[in-house]
Amino acid sequence: MPSEGGWPILGVSDHGCRTLEVAMTGTPHVVSDVMTQTVLALRHGAAFKDIVKALQRWQVSAAPVLDDDGRVVGVVSEADLLHKEEARTAAPAGYGQGRSGPDSPESASVTAAALMTTPAITVRPEAPLPEAARTMARHGVKRLPVVDADGLLQGVVSRADLLKVFLRGDEDIAEEIRRQILPHLFPDSAEPVRVLVRDGVVTLTGRVPDTALIPVAVGWVRGVDGVVAVECALAGPPRRPDLDPDLPDAGRVPPHRGRAHRLPEGSGGS
Repeated sequence: MPSEGGWPILGVSDHGCRTLEVAMTGTPHVVSDVMTQTVLALRHGAAFKDIVKALQRWQVSAAPVLDDDGRVVGVVSEADLLHKEEARTAAPAGYGQGRSGPDSPESASVTAAALMTTPAITVRPEAPLPEAARTMARHGVKRLPVVDADGLLQGVVSRADLLKVFLRGDEDIAEEIRRQILPHLFPDSAEPVRVLVRDGVVTLTGRVPDTALIPVAVGWVRGVDGVVAVECALAGPPRRPDLDPDLPDAGRVPPHRGRAHRLPEGSGGS
């Protein structure tokens, strides 16, 4: 694992950076498409002062903590560091004066293992982007370590990374809808459904053979990466008077609605 100043750093090599660029040239669908691969990771024995310096140098508010095998065992955030500082300043007046603070021997004995929040809230590289967003919202965190099946750190995904999906071009969104959604739902449509995308807002217009599938189409389109909203103006096929008895038709003789006329007995009715 590459390191700098004793800190493990993932993906520093040119190869790692190129991998990220290649992933972002396509349509982002999963966490590995948007995650940052060049990340700061802390050893579990890192001291308080060194953690503060590392976070400031890398301009991040949190970093994953690794064990000796490179597995993520927790996360140290600025909030964790501030909690430690709050506990120190809450001590009785005069206690430890001249000895406490980031440069004191006491702070040097406080390590990432003691400060970190554990277990770490993580996500897998193959997780869909909405799943990562829901995990962040559920746990109230701004970023997630990305780990493989063995718990090894692969990168970090942040809220800003997830928002990259909305940078997708309108025509790219429209093309995916035309090619991957509409042919599956409406293969026998007499006229093509028109798709217009502007600033991520999709408008669907036209007639479809089965109106029951319209809500399904809206749901599928809403799930396309980069879609902000869906405006649906789809309708069913035009109604035909010759097939619908409820529609008026001047050329059709209305059915007789009077009483049936019975022929006298013995009269020829054949």
